[in-house]
Amino acid sequence: MKKQSDMNDELRPEYDLEPLLKNATRGKYAQQYAEGTNLVLLAPDVAEAFTTPEAVNEALRLVLHLSQIPVQHTAM
Repeated sequence: MKKQSDMNDELRPEYDLEPLLKNATRGKYAQQYAEGTNLVLLAPDVAEAFTTPEAVNEALRLVLHLSQIPVQHTAM
């Protein structure tokens, strides 16, 4: 990790963020964020078919709905 003095920062001196960040805590909400997140990596062929999170969710809701429909077996 670089020390503050080693960083080549292009921020202008008049935009000094030090007063804003003096009480900051790195990763303060990381655990809470991770607990509320459920990420799944899609296979490339699936990702091509479902290009948005909404499309994936809609397809999965349809699968859930279809799994709740009772299946009637016919006697042979």
